[in-house]
Amino acid sequence: MEKEEKSKLKILFQALIVGVIAGAIVGLFRFGIELTSQFWLGLFQKAHQNLWWFVAIILGLFLVGLISGFFVKQYPHVGGSGIPEVKLQMQGKLHLPWWSILWRKLIGGILVIGTGLFLGPEGPSLQLGSSIGQGVAGAFKQNKSNTRILLAAGAASGLSAAFGAPLSGALFVLEEVFHNFSPSVWMNALIGAIASDFVVSNIFGQKPSLALPYNHMFPTYLYWHLLILGIILGLLGHLYKKGLFGLKKIYAKIHVLPSWLYGLIPLAILIPIMYCLPLITGPGNHLILSLPKMITASSWSLVGVLGAYYIIRIAFSIVSYDSGLPSGIFLPILTMGALIGGCYGLLMVQLGLLPEKLVINLIIFSMAGYFAAIIRAPFTAIVLITEMVGSLLHLMPLAVVAFVALLVDQLLGGRPIYGQLAAAMEKPQADHQLSGEADQLVLPVYENSQLVDKTIREISWPKNTLVKTIQRDNEMIIPDGKTKILPGDILVLEVDASQRGNVYTAMKKLQGVELDG
Repeated sequence: MEKEEKSKLKILFQALIVGVIAGAIVGLFRFGIELTSQFWLGLFQKAHQNLWWFVAIILGLFLVGLISGFFVKQYPHVGGSGIPEVKLQMQGKLHLPWWSILWRKLIGGILVIGTGLFLGPEGPSLQLGSSIGQGVAGAFKQNKSNTRILLAAGAASGLSAAFGAPLSGALFVLEEVFHNFSPSVWMNALIGAIASDFVVSNIFGQKPSLALPYNHMFPTYLYWHLLILGIILGLLGHLYKKGLFGLKKIYAKIHVLPSWLYGLIPLAILIPIMYCLPLITGPGNHLILSLPKMITASSWSLVGVLGAYYIIRIAFSIVSYDSGLPSGIFLPILTMGALIGGCYGLLMVQLGLLPEKLVINLIIFSMAGYFAAIIRAPFTAIVLITEMVGSLLHLMPLAVVAFVALLVDQLLGGRPIYGQLAAAMEKPQADHQLSGEADQLVLPVYENSQLVDKTIREISWPKNTLVKTIQRDNEMIIPDGKTKILPGDILVLEVDASQRGNVYTAMKKLQGVELDG
């Protein structure tokens, strides 16, 4: 037992190292994006004075598309947010060279996100962190199980550093990426997230990317607004996912350009948007932070302006992300949610159905609701917005909007967006390719699982799978054929390392419930 405790402390120390390194790398990532963004804004300001600057702009954006596209051509998993890749790595279905991904994602992300495309740094930050976790695990020669723990710690650290929200970083990894509230993963993810946030905030001096203070409680007699808003967010969130996967099919039919140069399309479209509407470009944090001042001048025309901003952002966000450039959709999703909330709130003000001072509340609630509908991680949405705002007084309205939006998307048949993206890139593993190296798969048993109340011998386990232990009420049970499986149990399965992904998929079917949200 003493040996086991020492092993846990070693992993905890290594997770701390991962958090510190991830904080430094993601801090550099954020700093680089900010500098690049200022550079491009400066160029477009000069273009207003002299149109010849458009020559430099066009050449510069072409080089950005060429360099970042070449990185994706070399390693396709550099493209996109990286969160689907981390999900597959956690399931044992994907293996990536961490260093090759790390430096390309870092440079490519800075180049792409800094241009002003409607793309965010949070997903790439998570992949940067997970790559660091994988690298630290390799340096300490950890086994596959502990490597996944450090990978999860790195992912949480990266997201924490991106948002300045350590609880949300750890919770997102558990709720959406790992799908298992394992104590060892939770503890290591949290220590890494806290360490990375400390580095970013105290060494780099960077603050949370969003901070919208609001001082008025949302009265219960107006909660009917939250229900309507939740329904709208659920519908629009579902529409966003439909559009995202629909445009991927259109991109696939473009034969004029090779797929690694698709990024040139949104970069070309960006030029008139950046020239005419620089405020709405970029990940969206500057637009969100400008909303409190904008909504003080409530008018019908402002309702239309915010509605137009939303339409532009949802369309161009999809065009930008589907091009495959290294970037994410986290912050753009929150931006679109904020615009929906602002538009709805101002509309209700004009109709005399809402006090103007409460519009800012709806903007904040809507960020959580839109995030919950699209990402399908409601607890992360609630905690994330709470951390950014810095107040626990508004948890109830946040929860109402988030869960109504989630329910609407679920009723429409929606699925978690990162789960869908991961499934699209998943490749089946051949059953006959056994490595001879043992690995572990830890799975929770839910209340509605088909394994509940069955004995070990009654279950047709996947081939080459051994039920090693069952964790129940903080006790470790060594099972035999007569051991009955109960709700809340955590199964620790021993599998061949090369077959972990296949066993994970087989166990999903065997349980009869979705393990990935």
